Amino acid sequence: MGHRKKSAPRRGSLAYRPRGRATSIVPTVRTWPELSIDKPSLLGFAGFKAGSTHVITIDDREKTPNFGKPVFNPATIISTPPIFVYGMRAYGRSDRGMFVIGDAYSEKLPKSLSKKRKAPRSMEGALKDIEANLDRVAQLSAIVSVYPKDAGLSQKESLLFEMGVSGGDMKARFEYLKSLLGKEIVIGDVVKPGTYVDVISVSKGKGIEGPVTRFGIKRKQAKSRKSVRAVATLGPWHPAAVMYTVPRAGQMGYHQRVEYNKRVLSVSNSKETVINPKGGFADFGIIDGDYIVLKGSVTGPAKRLVKIRLPLRSPRAKVLLPKIVEMGTRK
Repeated sequence: MGHRKKSAPRRGSLAYRPRGRATSIVPTVRTWPELSIDKPSLLGFAGFKAGSTHVITIDDREKTPNFGKPVFNPATIISTPPIFVYGMRAYGRSDRGMFVIGDAYSEKLPKSLSKKRKAPRSMEGALKDIEANLDRVAQLSAIVSVYPKDAGLSQKESLLFEMGVSGGDMKARFEYLKSLLGKEIVIGDVVKPGTYVDVISVSKGKGIEGPVTRFGIKRKQAKSRKSVRAVATLGPWHPAAVMYTVPRAGQMGYHQRVEYNKRVLSVSNSKETVINPKGGFADFGIIDGDYIVLKGSVTGPAKRLVKIRLPLRSPRAKVLLPKIVEMGTRK
């Protein structure tokens, strides 16, 4: 800290290191929750961020001063077209980590999936191999795709990614995924109003920024050094190296971020309820299909893919249906 006379907290949290660009615009879910339910279920969904709105609800938190009173909530609307279950993948576990035992792909593919996505082998043979090795399987995942054009976007290629499955034993999960192969799933089958979800997405990219903007360090006094917006000291004399904890210029934004426990205020369809503002959402357009309304903000710009995961640590055991008084829209 140089010749600082008073101690002060460091600038910029180390929890977000490294602050590099995300490897893909499709976020990666590294951990899936394990649910103690009898019937297997998918553990997530995906959608495209449309815009923001406000929702006035009746406060249902019993130990707050506003209990029973109308509360203004900023909210985010995510367009959630149906996802297509393209295949399933079985993982085993060894001392070196997880490894793939086998894949099975649906033979019935929609037009949105290119010819390159055709199954390399018959579906029945692949399913028999996985079923024969169920005693070695530690995890089963669904391989799903979402078509951006179903949300009104111009992208032609479908986005493929894995989705976790939980509930029941491994045999029940296998039969559940087997029944879903080649079928579409809507958001209402996975997420219900009043529950909580985790949101994983890639933030807005801001390019290269200096340490003042990137980490929030203070500007130096004018004319005290050649530079004003540079960090005052790069570190002590010894060790004679610049440590990674020193705020430096670099990439800002376009990072993958996870936001936990977003409350689901509404799960609906634009043909049933009026959600689109006049002229559509700015930078997105008209929502024509299913959508979900989440309380608070969601990382990323409009049109960006957002993965919705069932919560790793839900803050509330009892699910209460939100009492919505008014839902307004703004561009």
